[in-house]
Amino acid sequence: MATAQLSHTSQKHKTSKEAVLFPHTVTTKQQSMVLVKRLLAISVSCITYLRGLFPESAYGTRYLDDLCLKILREDKSCMGSLQIVKWIQGCFDALEKNYLHMAVLAIYTNPKETERVTELYQFKFKYTKGRPQMDIISNKMASVSGVCSREIKKASVLLIRKLYLLMQNLEPLPNDITLTMKLFYYNDVTPDDYQPHGFKEGSSPDNLLFDGDPVNLKVGSVSTGFHNLKVRVTTENKRMRALGSNLVQENGPTEISYQGLDCDEEEEEGSTKVRK
Repeated sequence: MATAQLSHTSQKHKTSKEAVLFPHTVTTKQQSMVLVKRLLAISVSCITYLRGLFPESAYGTRYLDDLCLKILREDKSCMGSLQIVKWIQGCFDALEKNYLHMAVLAIYTNPKETERVTELYQFKFKYTKGRPQMDIISNKMASVSGVCSREIKKASVLLIRKLYLLMQNLEPLPNDITLTMKLFYYNDVTPDDYQPHGFKEGSSPDNLLFDGDPVNLKVGSVSTGFHNLKVRVTTENKRMRALGSNLVQENGPTEISYQGLDCDEEEEEGSTKVRK
């Protein structure tokens, strides 16, 4: 398990414009990798922007159909956002090597109690032999196989829309928070000494304690036939506003085991292992 940490104090926002698109077609491993990377970058950017973590100047503006996206960029005047960009790039390296099993973005309020989180974001990846695939958890929504680039794009846009909807309907975080990103790898293919740039060997305890009454939220699903990514959000019940019940799972325990961060009953991991 790799880990990295960042402290943050809330700041106000400003604006800028630009355009970005997903690949026009997703029929090769390379095109699928581009899509997965962009979805990860867009998702993390969405979370940090709508949770008010960095100023407007830390983001560029991109467009996906009618959706205006705020994407983190390498802004040297904002060291916090610059660090997040480096974490995302570290995830890209592990993804390209087919090492990355799960990236967990954890938010907590006490830097001395890193095992006690107040909000949690999970990005879980799977790869098919010779053909990676991408899946993002969805409740009552079938996974979309990579049969058609148009369907893949449609599912990707739906995922981003649902994430934006969720972030817009959560109450604000405390002003002073600390962020940690932890990476978990597939043991059978990942060298023991592997750590991407910006990460170090993790030394956190095996369990995370949730600060408050946790609510588990599922986001969506996309499948390219090459990669599979799952996204889950855990936040405090008191931060919830009016949200559709299709995003909300039954409340889980306040203690969250790393092994159980993303444990759907219908899902079988086979020989997949997470190195801690």
